[in-house]
Amino acid sequence: MEIITPGRICLFGEHQDYLGLPVIALAISLHSKIKFTRRKDDKVVIRLPDINHQEVFSLKNLKYTKERDYFRSGLKVCIDNGLTFSRGFECTITSTIPIGAGTSSSSSIVVGFINLLSSIADNPTNWDRNKLGEVAYQAEVIEFDEPGGMMDQFSTAMGGCIHIEQQPLEIRNFSLNLKSFVLGHSHEPKDTLKILKHCRDKRKGILQKIQNKNPLISFNNCSEVDGISVLNNEEKELFRATVCNREITQKAIDLINQKEFDHYEFGRLLFEHHMVLSNLLGTSTPKIDKMIEAGIEAGAYGGKINGSGGGGCMFVYAPESPEKVAEAIESVGGTAYIIHADQGTRKV
Repeated sequence: MEIITPGRICLFGEHQDYLGLPVIALAISLHSKIKFTRRKDDKVVIRLPDINHQEVFSLKNLKYTKERDYFRSGLKVCIDNGLTFSRGFECTITSTIPIGAGTSSSSSIVVGFINLLSSIADNPTNWDRNKLGEVAYQAEVIEFDEPGGMMDQFSTAMGGCIHIEQQPLEIRNFSLNLKSFVLGHSHEPKDTLKILKHCRDKRKGILQKIQNKNPLISFNNCSEVDGISVLNNEEKELFRATVCNREITQKAIDLINQKEFDHYEFGRLLFEHHMVLSNLLGTSTPKIDKMIEAGIEAGAYGGKINGSGGGGCMFVYAPESPEKVAEAIESVGGTAYIIHADQGTRKV
């Protein structure tokens, strides 16, 4: 048995899901693959040749031995959800998704692993993709009290283009005929914790300041004028970024719901989103900005930084001549991948 699970890009709503705001994400045609064989004992052997790493442990001892001990947590939450395991197994996991670059390389593996476990348990179950995303979220985020929303797990589990509303939680698929994208890896290391401290923690503090004056204000209903009297200049920029990105995401939802999809406007909105992320939230870098500019000059309709930022990846929407766009991104130091929308985790 082999499990294939896509990576993902965030189209709209970057740095918004952990604030309870909507996001739009797209599963992409870069994948993790899990190959599986059974064992006769209770040992679990996980081989990760891409990073020259191997893990071995017993089904009888699922106590976590490190931060983000995802293979043990995957088994634990599956057991918590009613599955049982009496025989060990071996997995070899490979991936074409850039590692640690904001394209859900870890979540892809966790979702695929949950998909595998649901099939090889003593009492196998046919969990749908929504349930696979939910259990993967428990294993990756809840178990380790990690920051972040559900976008990574549900996008890679469900596939296609999904819209996640946070309050109340609602996940739906958009039926879209999107064409080629070009993903560009900057090879600049991300500093996720530093970015989150700036983008998440400061903005939650900003909202508390505003709510001290007006408890009815939330990120879902606020406007820029709500922060004028109580915020300093830096806080006003962060607050403005939140309002702008929320409005851009709503424009994208309205665009997607139109009968005639405007590919040029889609690209323009991506770049508008990037400018807010770069100029107001400070998540981009000069190199990533240069890669996006090179892609657009070569014919892409627009693009943005992807993921938490401070490094990692960007992407542009390139329905025409994606090869030319990829060459332009590589000419300024990036590694380019021509990608398309893809289906969610599956067994082959």
